[in-house]
Amino acid sequence: MADTPFTESPFPTSPVMPKLYDGNKTISFSCHKGIGCWNACCANIDITLTPYDVLRLKTRLGLSSSDFLRQYTFPFELEKDGIAGVKLKPVENGTACQFMRPEGCSVYEDRPTACRYYPVALIAMRKQDEYTDTSSYALVKEPHCKGHEVDRPLTIDEYRQEQGVAEYDEQSRGWRQLILKKMSSGPTIGKPSLRSRQLYFMACYDVDLFREFVRSEGFQNSFELDDATNKQLMENDLELMHFGFRFLKQVMFGEVTIAAREDAVRVREQRLRELQEMQIKRRVYDPADEALEFI
Repeated sequence: MADTPFTESPFPTSPVMPKLYDGNKTISFSCHKGIGCWNACCANIDITLTPYDVLRLKTRLGLSSSDFLRQYTFPFELEKDGIAGVKLKPVENGTACQFMRPEGCSVYEDRPTACRYYPVALIAMRKQDEYTDTSSYALVKEPHCKGHEVDRPLTIDEYRQEQGVAEYDEQSRGWRQLILKKMSSGPTIGKPSLRSRQLYFMACYDVDLFREFVRSEGFQNSFELDDATNKQLMENDLELMHFGFRFLKQVMFGEVTIAAREDAVRVREQRLRELQEMQIKRRVYDPADEALEFI
């Protein structure tokens, strides 16, 4: 089977694969205040955010995830008629990043993954008959960028360490696997329904709304969560984000890691049979519809 690529940046829609490298590839690059192209990248943005990016930025700004998404992002389709991603919203009536300042990035310590990687791009792939993803890297050279002209050799792995992307990659691994699995599955799991896409968006990006979903009586009556786990999910955004990835794998692909209550299983199985019978006739069955019955 051919690899199905997923790229966080900067080739989200390109059908042409760039030249790929491993982490030992030596590049020459530096971005620093005083360079001729300072802030040029931030003046014309197209930045896709990971769920971990959203979590870091909303925490940095002291906002709820819902308020952050509304104020600083806009949704886009990762695939036609499929699941959504989010991008940073530029300044009103302009193309510049809202966080750009003359002295540089105002959220630099919590800047998004794509900003940390530039001018390197992470290319994650998974074969249809495999369960793990592999990573390669591409080099981005834009005409305006003077950073490539600086004589500062280092490997891609060294650059990644310098920019602090290892933590970001690790925290986003579950999300990347979700997208890779969805893209490699193709038509075998069908077109996601509106409710399925809403569930995906909430669990990935709107962690505060997802917390209310997990806290709901319907969810608690449907799944076996011990007191310690519940406490952790209610208090720790990072744990809740990873739980969301697990939950989506369960409802989208049947990878069961969250135990369901026995009494709820019987009720849901009957409801599922009825739902399947109804939707098979329409050829639009989506397992996530059943997951949303208790919202």
